[in-house]
Amino acid sequence: MAITNAPAMIVTVAVAALFIFSVASVTASDGPFILAHKKVSLTKLSSSTERVSVSIDIYNRGSKTAYDVTLADSSWDQEIFYFVTGNTSKSWEKLDVGSVVSHSFELESRVKTTYYGAPALITYHVASKPKLQIAYSTPIIPLAILSAKVVESKLAKSLVGKYGSHVCVVTIVVLFANAIATPSKLSGKKRH
Repeated sequence: MAITNAPAMIVTVAVAALFIFSVASVTASDGPFILAHKKVSLTKLSSSTERVSVSIDIYNRGSKTAYDVTLADSSWDQEIFYFVTGNTSKSWEKLDVGSVVSHSFELESRVKTTYYGAPALITYHVASKPKLQIAYSTPIIPLAILSAKVVESKLAKSLVGKYGSHVCVVTIVVLFANAIATPSKLSGKKRH
């Protein structure tokens, strides 16, 4: 039995919907179509420090090459985060049709907070248009920096995994038998 994270599931559904919408849009577009996926993972280093690893993948799903592609992810508050490796911006000369580029960096935080990050900004040029084009990455779920993580027991997980479905079936059978065996109050009043 899997234990799910509702915010992560909502983001996954939103990304899937965005992907389906983008595929439909690409068939009608005549040019580059930029999709960007921003991923974040947290690693607790100590009770007072947490590492934030950020990775951004940029895809060209259009029919033409994108030129002068620039990524800028300036949503990281310097009062909360400090840089460990990398930086929040990167540029590429071009992004060919069907290709993908990635950029990653790491931050650390010593501030206990829930952080709401913004999508990264991607700008690029199209050969046939003089105007700068703009795209945004997917958003991230709120980050619970230095929060007390719920430690789940391995025994509890294994018991739920092994016997969870059995407990559900027995519970349903008992409730059904109770519903049949116990006359309702309404039917009892009609008899008198």
